[in-house]
Amino acid sequence: MDADQLRALQAPLKSRYKDAPDAARITLTARGQLDDQSIACKVETGRAIAMAGLHPATGGTGAELCSGDMLLEALVACAGVTLKAVATALDIPLRSGTVTAEGDLDFRGTLGVDKGAPVGFETIRLRFDVDTDAPQDKIDTLLKLTERYCVIFQTLSHKPELSVEMRNGAQ
Repeated sequence: MDADQLRALQAPLKSRYKDAPDAARITLTARGQLDDQSIACKVETGRAIAMAGLHPATGGTGAELCSGDMLLEALVACAGVTLKAVATALDIPLRSGTVTAEGDLDFRGTLGVDKGAPVGFETIRLRFDVDTDAPQDKIDTLLKLTERYCVIFQTLSHKPELSVEMRNGAQ
């Protein structure tokens, strides 16, 4: 896909969202079913079922996916797609590229070993390694716009309003 094809694909959507802002607001949903045999959750990915379980550092076998890894994978996926879209829109040719996300966490927090230890990632690093002949100013713009338009990166950067509830189906 080239820049003109991308613009042609997105133009009617941009026009519609400009004319009817509420049309741009959608709700994405993820669902999972608690596994009845182990400490795991079957997550519906839309293409297959992904079995998420405990990380080996918390007692898991490593056979199931770790939700922390899945978070980093979602960041890599979103950042990679955003990078490709921005590069296409700006006519920046990329011969190849790799997106890497690393996150540091202290499992003492999630295991309740140390109440002062945080639960969750303390730092997340996102890196792009690209092979391109584009000048540095174009590469800098590519990075800036990828960061700006990556949904997962922006969600992590600006904490969304969160809520949680539990419903008891037995009542």
